[in-house]
Amino acid sequence: MKLKELERQAVQVWSPASQYPVYLATGTSAQQLDASFSTNGTLEIFEVDFRDPSLDLKRKGILSASSRFHKLIWGSFGSGLLEGSGVIAGGGDNGMLTLYNVTHILSSGKEPVIAQRQKHTGAVRALDFNPFQGNLLASAASNSEIFIWDLNNLSVPMTPGSKSQQPPEDIKALSWNRQVQHILSSAHPSGKAVVWDLRKNEPIIKVSDHSNRMHCSGLAWHPDIATQLVLCSEDDRLPVIQLWDLRFASSPLKVLESHSRGILSVSWSQADAELLLSSAKDNQVFCWNVGSSEVVYKLPTQSSWCFDVQWCPRDPPVFSAASFDGWISLYSVMGRSWEVQQMRQADKISSSFSRGQPLPPLQVPEQVAQASLIPPLKKAPKWMRRPAGVSFAFGGKLVTFGLPSTPAHWVPQPCLHPVFISQVTTESEFLMRSAELQEALGSGDLLGYCQNKIQQVSQQSEKMLWQFLKVTLEQDSRMKFLKLLGYSKDELQKKVATWLKSNSGLDESPQPKGDDLNSNSLQAFRTQASKHTTEDVSASSTFFDELVPQNMTPWEISITEDTDGLLSQALLLGELGPAVELCLKEERFADAIILAQAGGADLLKKTQERYLAKKKTRVSLLLACVVRRNWKDMVCSCSLQNWREALALLLTYSGPEKFPELCDMLGTRMEQEGSRALTSEARLCYVCSGNVERLVECWAKSHQASSPMALQDLMEKAMVLNKSLEVMHGPGGVSPGPATTYQVTQYANLLAAQGNLATAMSYLPNDCAQPQIQQLRDRLFHAQGADVLGQQSPPFPFPQVIVGATPNSEEMSSCKLGFQPCHQVPTPSTKPRIFTPQSSLAMPLAPSHSGPYQGFRMQNIRDYRVPEPQIAQSLLLGPGVRPGPPDPLKNAPAPRADLQRRQVPETFMSPAPITAPVMSLTSEPQGILSSQPPVPRGGHAPPGAPGELGLQQQPPEKVDRKDLPPEHQSLKTSFEVLLQRCFQSATDLKTRRKLDEATQRLECLYEKLCEGTLSPPVLAGLHEVARCVDAGNFEQGLAVHAQVVGCSRFSEVSSFMPVLKALLTIAHKLHI
Repeated sequence: MKLKELERQAVQVWSPASQYPVYLATGTSAQQLDASFSTNGTLEIFEVDFRDPSLDLKRKGILSASSRFHKLIWGSFGSGLLEGSGVIAGGGDNGMLTLYNVTHILSSGKEPVIAQRQKHTGAVRALDFNPFQGNLLASAASNSEIFIWDLNNLSVPMTPGSKSQQPPEDIKALSWNRQVQHILSSAHPSGKAVVWDLRKNEPIIKVSDHSNRMHCSGLAWHPDIATQLVLCSEDDRLPVIQLWDLRFASSPLKVLESHSRGILSVSWSQADAELLLSSAKDNQVFCWNVGSSEVVYKLPTQSSWCFDVQWCPRDPPVFSAASFDGWISLYSVMGRSWEVQQMRQADKISSSFSRGQPLPPLQVPEQVAQASLIPPLKKAPKWMRRPAGVSFAFGGKLVTFGLPSTPAHWVPQPCLHPVFISQVTTESEFLMRSAELQEALGSGDLLGYCQNKIQQVSQQSEKMLWQFLKVTLEQDSRMKFLKLLGYSKDELQKKVATWLKSNSGLDESPQPKGDDLNSNSLQAFRTQASKHTTEDVSASSTFFDELVPQNMTPWEISITEDTDGLLSQALLLGELGPAVELCLKEERFADAIILAQAGGADLLKKTQERYLAKKKTRVSLLLACVVRRNWKDMVCSCSLQNWREALALLLTYSGPEKFPELCDMLGTRMEQEGSRALTSEARLCYVCSGNVERLVECWAKSHQASSPMALQDLMEKAMVLNKSLEVMHGPGGVSPGPATTYQVTQYANLLAAQGNLATAMSYLPNDCAQPQIQQLRDRLFHAQGADVLGQQSPPFPFPQVIVGATPNSEEMSSCKLGFQPCHQVPTPSTKPRIFTPQSSLAMPLAPSHSGPYQGFRMQNIRDYRVPEPQIAQSLLLGPGVRPGPPDPLKNAPAPRADLQRRQVPETFMSPAPITAPVMSLTSEPQGILSSQPPVPRGGHAPPGAPGELGLQQQPPEKVDRKDLPPEHQSLKTSFEVLLQRCFQSATDLKTRRKLDEATQRLECLYEKLCEGTLSPPVLAGLHEVARCVDAGNFEQGLAVHAQVVGCSRFSEVSSFMPVLKALLTIAHKLHI
């Protein structure tokens, strides 16, 4: 995407990364002339403000120059001072080097020219500031001249080495090493690059292509690896970019080929070492991924050559391109279509021509719109990647990754980045109470559990609730509920007896005298009769039954016309109804009730109703409830202050069928009409009715924002009540409602978040079909790993969708199989889950147990028929290894692709759960398994620096050694057969000498194989090379060779890898 543009025939340079705002300096190019043929030069500085939507740049400073520029470079020297913006160095014709003070150019105050030096002969085309010491400036021109200037003392520059190079050449590019401050390199048109060591003041190595067609036009060091650099060729016969590694300088490590004509410039991103810019004579600007050797971004074809591209040091996605048509454009690799820019330009032109009237819409040809699309980057650049990260995972796991604790220059490239998985526990008391509840539920000792709760709680309402819950687990619960409410039959009888005894003397009334005589006569008769024997009583019982007592006063029947007389007549006639009416009218309620009992149930019921309607006392309503047994009306109309008495009535009189419903009605009324205290007491009604759902709903009303401890308190009560229902109705008698299901799900999620996966799963109802329960059960089951070994897998909780298949496809069946839930759980690893990703070639490891989902994922990969070469590469090569052409890997044996996760040592101790906030993450957890080779910490060699041995090391003398291990015998066989075939085909003496040297050097490889000193990645790479040799694919063998070299230590492979590469190269040239 184009961001800005500037019409200038000029060379360019960005301000340093430390400079803000961002500036772009331009100097009139010495390589171009305008229509006036003017030779005047101008140095301008523009502010780059991306907040401004226009394409124009704002000029902040301008200065006339005595000559035009071949090269501009902006250094940060002096920028640390007050109002300091650094120094611009410009290289001109006739060896002129000019230094400018940027601050003075911007302010237009003091003299901006710091110094001018004319020490070079010819045009100064190469400049570079040292990235470590800003006062050191390197300049180069014709006749192989290189000067090192100290900005603190410009009188005498330093020259690296003597001018012994013959013939002398122009120097097209100059660059300081980005890792080692005393290393400098220069590129020459003859196709070679010279690397200088300024400590020794001499060149240490020269690299050049043997094709003699490489005309170097650009040079750039790798931002991270000290020994790698790129060279580009401007020769149209060889328009390539070569990546060199100085450790193996016999040939390029990699060649980038996509340009069709010579390459004019390259620029390596300092923010992401994988991105490299290039511009060429084919009017193309490419952005390469150096690791994969592919073009990941490109601009539309330009109208003319782009002679210079540069990344912006401060804004990583921005780069500038200067072209010979007189335009400098700024782009972003975070690309999108050009349509926005086109519409912006069209609107700008329309505003100039409209004159107040709208113009007709612009009709853009379809092919132009299609060609304007710019593909975005396929991979997120490094500046957008997180150097460290942390995320919580299911089950209370904390997953972290970050930068390695070992400094980067101590670790061989590429380094490993461990991922740590820790268990986080934040609710210790919650887990302790949950464990107590789980133990009580498992052992069945819920009575003891409830008793402990009664003793522990201090709030009276909670104590009462736990007492009720305890009673639900006991026999004869209704009578015990009454006792808890304060009503006991035994105590009532004692109280009534005491009251009767204390009031017996006051209640006695005098009886008629005749009655006393009758009583005395009866007593005398009974005493006399008791003197008979048992046999006499049995024989004369009839006689005494018919005997009329003597001396008894006879009673009379009233026949008067008053109430008694009428009542007597009604009784004599058997008219009990009128008799009851007379008694009720005279308020003789006791006589009416007695007569009604003799008249039948209907008469008794009517009499009771009349009595209850007329008699109004404090207990009459209670009597009416007991007599009528209309408990529903009592529950709906009684005062809520007497909820205890109402609950006691239900416990005493209500039948088992209606009792739960009536208790729920009373509890609901207490919740809706009562105060907050009554709402809390309503829980007792739900405990009596055994309604877990209503108990949970009542709890939820008073705990809107539930804490873990409050939820634990609810689950304790709900589980105890549910257990009592299981005892009463059986295990499957009661199914949970939505409120209970929700709270159980919350509780299980909370347990899982603390790491108690098995306990969380035990609380989920087995036969619940609600989706959230099934999904949580499936997740808990598969998260437990080995803990669910042998158990039945729960049903798959999501709808199954077949992706990427058609009804007529032969792969439909395999796809279906790939998505079926597995009912046999694989045996997962029982070791702690600590994962360290591999970053190099790996040998087949010992079989290890896979995780619960591993087989499922691998089945999906096979079902979707992902191309085999990509599978092999992803498994054989780590993230830091460069993959080669995939074709020869199609025939790779299956065991090599069946890589498993590394085993953790048996002695590994799982780290303790994290129970407090982590204040420092500087130290790594103990016990992490690492495959990194030991690195000496005494030195500070940069990544990729040469180790102990050099390229010119002589082969060691042959010594007696052991036989090759059987698994490596194939290596010797393959290489010796290749040597013999090369000897037979080689005709020139030089090639035969190289083959003789290869025969000697390969003995070093065989010796290391016998001693077992080679690392598994190197061994895997050697076997891969041998397979390529056997297949006759030497290009792939060279690619694998480069991969092994890039990820191994120099001291380990330097004795045999160079000669192995030479052998493969010879075989390829001879077409073996």
